[in-house]
Amino acid sequence: MQYEEGKIGRIFVLKLETGERIPDIIEEFAHEHGVRSAMVMYVGGAGEESRLVVGPDASWNDKIVPLVHALDGRHEVLAVGTLYPDEEGNPILHMHAAMGREGKAVAGCTRAGVDVWLVGEVLMIEIAGTTGLRKTDTETGFKILQLAGFGRQ
Repeated sequence: MQYEEGKIGRIFVLKLETGERIPDIIEEFAHEHGVRSAMVMYVGGAGEESRLVVGPDASWNDKIVPLVHALDGRHEVLAVGTLYPDEEGNPILHMHAAMGREGKAVAGCTRAGVDVWLVGEVLMIEIAGTTGLRKTDTETGFKILQLAGFGRQ
C-alpha cells in the first residue's frame, strides 16, 4: 500500500451541458483552473453515443485489451473518480460509473467517452498537498497512480 495525506482545497460545482464528454470536459476544466488532484463525482444522464470500458478481454493472454460497451439509449448515471496528473502534468481522470435504463444496469470506466445528456452535475473536491502521479506502467501500458508521500513503496 502507498498513501499520502492531503487537505481539502477548493470545491467546484460544474453544470455540464448536453453533448459535453467525460472525461475530456473534466480534464480540460482541471487544466484551466490549476487543479492538480481531486475527487470527482458525477450525477446525471448519459447520451446514446456514450461508451464504457467494461473489463479486459479474457481471451488475450499477452496484453490487456479493453472491452468497450456502447450504450443502447440514454441512461441515468452515478459516477465517482480521482483526478491526478500524468508525468507530463496533464490531468487524468479515472472515473467509474454505474448506468441504468429500464431496470438494466451496466458499470465501467468512463475513459471510452460518456456524453452528457440533459443533466450533468459534477462535484470536484480538490486534494491539496499530495504529490501523486499517474505513471505509465510498462507491463500494462496503463497510467497508474503512484504516491511518493508516505507508506510502503
